[in-house]
Amino acid sequence: MSSLSETAWSVLADWRLLAAVLATAVAGVMRGYSGFGTAVILAPVYSLLWGPRAGVPVMLLMELVVSVQLLPSAMKEADRRVVLPLGGAAAIATPLGAWILFTVDGEVLRRFIGGFVLVFGLLLMSGWRYHGSRPLGLNIAIGTVAGLLKGSTGMSGPPVILYLLAGLEEAKRHRANLIMFFATIAIVSVIVPILGGLVDLTALLRLAVVLPVMALTVPLGARLFHVVPVSLYRPFAMGVLLVAGGLALFG
Repeated sequence: MSSLSETAWSVLADWRLLAAVLATAVAGVMRGYSGFGTAVILAPVYSLLWGPRAGVPVMLLMELVVSVQLLPSAMKEADRRVVLPLGGAAAIATPLGAWILFTVDGEVLRRFIGGFVLVFGLLLMSGWRYHGSRPLGLNIAIGTVAGLLKGSTGMSGPPVILYLLAGLEEAKRHRANLIMFFATIAIVSVIVPILGGLVDLTALLRLAVVLPVMALTVPLGARLFHVVPVSLYRPFAMGVLLVAGGLALFG
């Protein structure tokens, strides 16, 4: 049996791949509905299943495809004055965050990811948001923090989500802002893992399985945005975040 066949068999026969597929389906629905959800669900789950150095690159590659898929419709609604400085600062800081991914112990990083998602979920449930103004300096600062998190954990969303959801804009503007932000840093975030050798044959095979699942469920979530009330969606989304974070932290 060739090396390729052996690797493919080891990936496809692993029960963890099925768990990853189920988590990806949930994350895809959340991403299509709300504009976020891919990283905050899949970073802890993939890190628990495969370890951060194996799981985060798969998630980043998938995030790139999803962002390209959603971006055209979001560009019409997004507030570029706020989103572009956020995304630009995050893109610059992402490579520095990737250095953390390469150097920090995988077990420590996995537990940090889980704890971070758990705290983020609790903050969303509490209803806390940033309610101040959005000057350029603060946009750049929030974007820098998001970029460091993106490079090291695959998650740029939590600080940006709490920051952007504070505004008085309607739901479709919030969603468009988040989609455009994630798209601006998606390309940068995959460069360092590729150059560092983290995107190997195993990662590409896993991506080949979970990417179609994401591609199918994101449009489903986008359609549900026009049907399912936020009052029903929020408890489900918060519950998923708490479970994902708890598994990575304590698993």
